[in-house]
Amino acid sequence: MKTSTLIDTNILMDVWGPPDAFSDWSKSQLVACGMEGELVVNEIVWSELAPTAGVPSVLENSARMLSIRREHLSWEAAFAAGLAHARYRRSGGARERTLPDFLIGAHAATAGHTLLTRDPARYRAHFPDLEIIAPDTHP
Repeated sequence: MKTSTLIDTNILMDVWGPPDAFSDWSKSQLVACGMEGELVVNEIVWSELAPTAGVPSVLENSARMLSIRREHLSWEAAFAAGLAHARYRRSGGARERTLPDFLIGAHAATAGHTLLTRDPARYRAHFPDLEIIAPDTHP
């Protein structure tokens, strides 16, 4: 059965940015996920990638070359992200740079996507049923 994979920002930064320690892993996982099914990003990932592209056409062309589909975040995902983020904050979680991760995780969870990321800890803690591909489980 074909699956769909929501790609976290860090994966595309590894692939489209300067080489780093995760570049090869991210590239190989992106190819493997693309062979298994559809690759997807949402508005949150798109906005986080915008500064690296500079102009929309660069990002659009890069996404098109990898057959990445842009998918809107649902109201259900936004609500689930808000609830998960509130639980995180009540348990003492830090405020900075967290809501985007909750929106990405909730989108993947509510849409039935697998999540490709190299930063799985927060996703696992707050979306335990989400299928995640990360370096610790897919070396």
